Amino acid sequence: MIAREPLLEVRDLRTYFYTDEGVGRAVDGVSFAVGKGETLGIVGESGCGKSVSALSVMRLVADPPGRIESGHILFKGRDLLALDEEEMCRIRGDDIAMIFQEPMTSLNPVLTCGFQIVESVVLHQQVSKQEARNRAIDMLDLVGIPAPQQRIDEYPHQLSGGMRQRVMIAMALSCSPDVLIADEPTTALDVTIQAQILELLEALQEELNMAILMITHDLGVIAEVADRVAVMYAGRIVEYAETKALFARPMHPYSRGLLRSIPRLNEGQQRLDIIPGMVPDARAFPPGCRFAPRCALADDRCHQQEPQLTEVGTGHSVSCWKADEAQEAG
Repeated sequence: MIAREPLLEVRDLRTYFYTDEGVGRAVDGVSFAVGKGETLGIVGESGCGKSVSALSVMRLVADPPGRIESGHILFKGRDLLALDEEEMCRIRGDDIAMIFQEPMTSLNPVLTCGFQIVESVVLHQQVSKQEARNRAIDMLDLVGIPAPQQRIDEYPHQLSGGMRQRVMIAMALSCSPDVLIADEPTTALDVTIQAQILELLEALQEELNMAILMITHDLGVIAEVADRVAVMYAGRIVEYAETKALFARPMHPYSRGLLRSIPRLNEGQQRLDIIPGMVPDARAFPPGCRFAPRCALADDRCHQQEPQLTEVGTGHSVSCWKADEAQEAG
């Protein structure tokens, strides 16, 4: 599924949440890989398991109630699930970094932005506080924050949403990670700032040759930045393809539904297409294909037998009994 040597590879990952109401299979057999200098997009509706997959890679799933049940997360050939917490702490933030979805809840409100970046650099790079501060100023400048010598001593509430997101990016990149996980990095930002953030990530990726795992529900973002796409639904990947191939020839009805829901200003579209229904509760997935209750093409087989992710072309896999019909349905 990946042309170049994988830097990060996830194999059959299962992360479950144990509650009084039952076991929630948030991530239920997910596999993907991303190589150096490449961007893999993971897309799907809220509740599909995208963010839990990212937190699992970072080993930040809260236990209890969550637990990584099984699978392998290989980074440069080492299985992160086999490491003790001390070893994982050395990798987390240094080799693999993450931009979280909401900077206002991820940044500590009582510490200056600069202190939070400096703390990470000192921990991982073994340099003096002055060297770390200079590095932090350089990073704030790199991500396009004006007057970084002044902003480094300001608190998160003194910055705009776009600037806070840039601080999060500066913090994530301060130790030059090999892999950057970006979980909805442009959510709640206006379109101008969103474009600037995406351009910044693309430029920094080219400069640092890092791998990016881009998690989003926005297919417009995916079209802009991703080399390949994994479409997630109900804890599983239902389609996996190069970005151009997915947009030109989506083969899963869910992928087609997501693409049809994108507004198109030049086609006289009066109403947005929608996918009827909701993502099923992770504690009670339906039998057979998990998308079948929402799929217009579903038949008895779809409701009874769960399809497996099967390769249908070079680098293109789909989990659907009706993939050919979905494609013909346009």
